[in-house]
Amino acid sequence: MRRRFLAALGGVAIAVSLAACSGEGAGGGGDTSTAKPGDLTIGVSMPTQTSERWIADGNSVKEKLQAKGYKVDLQYAGDEIPTQSQQIDQMITQGADVLVIAPIDGTALSGQLQAAAAAKIPVISYDRLIRNSPNVDFYVSFDNYKVGVAQANALLVGLGLQNKDGSKGSATGPFNIELFAGSLDDNNAHFFFNGAMDTLKPYFDAGTLKVTSGQTKIEQVAILRWQQETAQKRMEDLLTSSYNDGGKVDGVLSPFDGLSRGIITALQNAGYRGGARKMPVITGQDAEVASVKLINDGIQSSTVFKDTRLLADQAVVAAEAFLKKEEPKANDTKAYDNGVKVVPAFLLPVQTVYKDDIKSALIDSGYLTAQEVAAGRAG
Repeated sequence: MRRRFLAALGGVAIAVSLAACSGEGAGGGGDTSTAKPGDLTIGVSMPTQTSERWIADGNSVKEKLQAKGYKVDLQYAGDEIPTQSQQIDQMITQGADVLVIAPIDGTALSGQLQAAAAAKIPVISYDRLIRNSPNVDFYVSFDNYKVGVAQANALLVGLGLQNKDGSKGSATGPFNIELFAGSLDDNNAHFFFNGAMDTLKPYFDAGTLKVTSGQTKIEQVAILRWQQETAQKRMEDLLTSSYNDGGKVDGVLSPFDGLSRGIITALQNAGYRGGARKMPVITGQDAEVASVKLINDGIQSSTVFKDTRLLADQAVVAAEAFLKKEEPKANDTKAYDNGVKVVPAFLLPVQTVYKDDIKSALIDSGYLTAQEVAAGRAG
């Protein structure tokens, strides 16, 4: 009798344990189509808090989902791949109903995605494409090739080779430029670089633009984890090795505001402050407030604004579609091959911001305040 009681008690314990693992959502492929939002949980995995744009992304996605009544498990991985893997494992174990993931390394989450697929949890790849896995259900991002095109055009505008309307500018060159790219493990870095290089190619071919260092391949110019300090060090090395004969840098193609600030620091330390050594034309991306101030102050030339509020909106739309057992609407079903499958995507437009665009694009839209731009910091 005692044995039967203990066996029954053990069975209860196992059941309780399994129930605890299932979390509070429908989780594990349960029917979410008729569930109340308050009974559903969305796991949101963001790569880092070292960049203000990822903080804004995470908060925006969380706030918009919570406004609709959903529970949200938002985690930042501190740019540590094992940390992100563990956080996603935990989200799956605790019964997330949908996962929204911006990966640190787009190739490092195959085990987690396999576990999500086994539990029938839809996966939305957020801004950065998750690669080499069949278990990516949807992708929300901006048109990343066009980001690179926009950055290249901004460089040409800054140099005077092109006008903002795309017509030919009055400058003739030749100009000395240097190229930077993002982290090789971020799929977007390749789209940015390819868009820029395709746009600049005619100017290279004509001799109007010259990369003085000779470093023109993405493997030569990439900055691991998009680190500002690494970009500063590379710019310092370029100045020492390629411009020690009195030559000057006229422009720098930078794909991200954080890198741009590192590049600017290196240039300022080398005497690029005005007169004959005026600051080169420097591009950027993400409209980070510190860089918007630099643009307003005439130091950085431009940034590409990607309104993360719109991206968060689209992530919410996609998540709700999956929860209703529907397919999210895609506007691109061809461009984003992750190495295993073409992932259906919804792509958003981007906007180049120069100094005279700051008010209309960023302040009037409520993305930043005039006080934040003046101070160069949020809040």
